[in-house]
Amino acid sequence: MRVFLGCDHAGFELKEHLVSWLKANGHEPVDCGAFVYDGVDDYPPFVLRAAERTVAEPGSLGIVIGGSGNGEAIAANKIKGARAALVFSEDTAVLAREHNDANIISLGARQYDTETATRYVELFLNTAYSKEPRHTRRIRMLSAYEQTGELPPLPRES
Repeated sequence: MRVFLGCDHAGFELKEHLVSWLKANGHEPVDCGAFVYDGVDDYPPFVLRAAERTVAEPGSLGIVIGGSGNGEAIAANKIKGARAALVFSEDTAVLAREHNDANIISLGARQYDTETATRYVELFLNTAYSKEPRHTRRIRMLSAYEQTGELPPLPRES
């Protein structure tokens, strides 16, 4: 599977590890930067490119990494068609794919150790979308809003 990665300085070391791990596990990592550790770079240029490329290539997934992962998830979700999930446990890694059909995982390199982050990526990559009607319906509502800017109708009161 092709996996696009983007990070800032805080996520640089973890990104480098994941590029190697992805290769060793039969995936095709595409590094969208940062390409050197400089200690001060901003995440949007790298994360937006990783998200754009993920969305442009159906069937691929993305990984964005920062100190907390919050800003990276926000940035990635600015790309139409991106569904970036901030992951902080094994359950959130699985549910991001299973329930939300997330195509991008956002990781906080300062929030857990490398082994834990790698486990979250492994779970994310190996979990399929459930295709349950309730989840599909919700994703369609969000996609429609993204396209039209029109809010979904409120449910009727009983």
